[in-house]
Amino acid sequence: MVRKPFDTAGRKTARAGIDRRTLLIGGGAAAGLLIAWGAWPRSYQPNLNVAANETLFNAFLKIDRAGQIIVVVPQLEMGQGVTTLLPQILADELGADWRTVAVQPAPISPLYANTLLAEEELTSDWLTLLGSAGRWAQQQYAVRSALMLTGGSTSVRMFESAYRDAGAAARVLLCKAAAARWDIAWEACDIQNGLITDGQRTLKIGELASEATAFTLPDILPMRQGIDGRLAGQDLPRLDLPSKVDGSANFAADIRLPDMVFASIRHGPIGEATLKSVNEAAASKVTGFLKLIRTERWVAVVATNWWAANKALDLADPVFTVVGTPLDTDSIENALEAAFANSAGRRLYETGDLLPVFEGASIVASEYQVAPGLHLTAETPAAAARITDDKAEIWMATQAPTLARAAIADALGLPDAAVTLYPMQAGGSFGSRMEHDVGVQAALIARDIGRPVQLMWSRLEDIIQDRPRAPAHARMAARLGRGGRIEGWLAKVAAPAALTETWERITGNALPADVARNAAKSADRRAISGMVPPYAMGPFAVDHYPADIGLPTGRWRSNADHYSAFFTECFIDELAHIAGIEALSFRIQMLTDQPRLAHCLASATALGGWQGGIDGSGQGLACHAMSGSYAAVMVEAGLSGGRLSISRIVAAVDCGEQVNPDIARQQIEGGVIFGVASAMGAAGSYRRGLPTRAILGRMGLPRLADIGEITVELIRSTASTGGIGEVAVPPVAPAIANALFTVTGQRFRSLPLLARE
Repeated sequence: MVRKPFDTAGRKTARAGIDRRTLLIGGGAAAGLLIAWGAWPRSYQPNLNVAANETLFNAFLKIDRAGQIIVVVPQLEMGQGVTTLLPQILADELGADWRTVAVQPAPISPLYANTLLAEEELTSDWLTLLGSAGRWAQQQYAVRSALMLTGGSTSVRMFESAYRDAGAAARVLLCKAAAARWDIAWEACDIQNGLITDGQRTLKIGELASEATAFTLPDILPMRQGIDGRLAGQDLPRLDLPSKVDGSANFAADIRLPDMVFASIRHGPIGEATLKSVNEAAASKVTGFLKLIRTERWVAVVATNWWAANKALDLADPVFTVVGTPLDTDSIENALEAAFANSAGRRLYETGDLLPVFEGASIVASEYQVAPGLHLTAETPAAAARITDDKAEIWMATQAPTLARAAIADALGLPDAAVTLYPMQAGGSFGSRMEHDVGVQAALIARDIGRPVQLMWSRLEDIIQDRPRAPAHARMAARLGRGGRIEGWLAKVAAPAALTETWERITGNALPADVARNAAKSADRRAISGMVPPYAMGPFAVDHYPADIGLPTGRWRSNADHYSAFFTECFIDELAHIAGIEALSFRIQMLTDQPRLAHCLASATALGGWQGGIDGSGQGLACHAMSGSYAAVMVEAGLSGGRLSISRIVAAVDCGEQVNPDIARQQIEGGVIFGVASAMGAAGSYRRGLPTRAILGRMGLPRLADIGEITVELIRSTASTGGIGEVAVPPVAPAIANALFTVTGQRFRSLPLLARE
């Protein structure tokens, strides 16, 4: 396939690459796809580098002669602990000594495709109609495209079985090798604490690794039985923390290559901005200045150090021209309101006939608004690149390495195989590392200067170019019956289709403005994920009204579930107050079909000393379910000097069986704090195409003094493992809003909760 690279002005040209629309255009296309793939069998082999002292067991495991267990992880480590969780699963099934476990990032391969995330986010009405055939086509698309992805709380849910199988297979082969030496049945052997034993004799794993792979696996792979000596369920120390504590961990900005130079970059305002002028003479006066590189969309300076490059850019004072009216917050709000009259709006969820329930009845109605949610990661985007005539090497953190490599190859006019991408861990992501702009830019700059380059965005550029969680407006309506029963429920949500925008943007289909316009043409279930209420009620309906707001939007921790929970749980609290029923009881009576969520609510309130949400209590509740997990949050909050003050947060979460409960608690606590940040600030506000705030200290982010005691209760469960990275985020903001009502008598229907200048 011939790829179209960037043109001479640095603009991305459309390409016929990985595109979710190639899955299905219509029924005929689907049938053709199924037939074509059915006649195109594939067998994939691991493409791992193996040292002379290492033995490759499978795509997830190598063992060296010293007995080190090297676990291969395809997921991006961005603070969530995945480079501990997946190795812990494998080591548990193998019987390894945790002290001997090491981690290696995986190369790009179909063996590591995340078919679960692809199924959840690349679905369509046609695929749903095709049933199992549609799911099979979707999985084949992801595998054959080597669609490696991190996100959506899918890492453990996707790969748990594969890592258990990998560990079990290695254990069986090692036991067979030991049994051959001892001339006994291999079933009499086991591996405990890294030693192969038959109950009397022992051998080290490293001694048998090279000969173990000569044996064959049984038709049915036996899994470990019993609980003695198991690593699963233990609070094992994280493998990534020691290097982060002592500073030896490498991030993209830590890479140093021979003859490397450093680059800083400036983009134009948000929108169709093109470079008009730049003062290169002023920039060249900075000591260390090497070159100024211009494209139509951005300008970069290369220097002997980053500070010199950034200073030179300041002096260069680039001026951009913006096509059309510059973006501002008012235009975003107006576009969202106008979307409610858009013919593209569609009813995506419906149960029962709502019209006769509402007709002539007294209806409770409220409107809510949520501002764009910024990512504000500790690490700004960075990448290092080394380019020659026929190949490229890139060091960057990415949640979609296959797509990043394809974009870089397109930019350089190289085949994908000529680009080597070295995956780095990320200093936070919250969904932002799904984008790959910084890698493409680093590659283009390195090619231009003819030397290895490290590009790092400033905090200002990070905020200007952030693709935030979509803003949204909601119009909620309900009819209350006797005893507080909700006899009818209608939710109308106006919001951009952020995930559709993201997928089209990172697969290279069009320029960002074109992507947003395309996404605004169709209602999208992913833009209202989490809006179907978990409560038993009469007829209900949920409508989505897509909006073109002029602001590119993207993935964010919990995505649309964040604002969905805010709309739903705040409105539920209003209904409880109008019905004269205590907020916990109001919810519990409607959760007869959701026992796990009800259990979370009961646990959170019991631990928090729930007083019924009475006036002056400062207590608020909210709950949410997503990614196979359930969470309830109770907060105690108030206002002090016009600033939000939170004295206590209790989170009760049922996320199924957890490999490492301590990491689960860490993720839930982190999610809670992330949710507090969304309530206090961390929102995008714009004027004339630029953010009005671009300093972290002005973003309203919570400090330690703003957050009191946090209690996390993991509900014991034998259910399948659920996602833990996102589920605690959505219920926090509505719980705080509901708490503030008890002390102010005022409903807070906008996020952030308090207006900021």
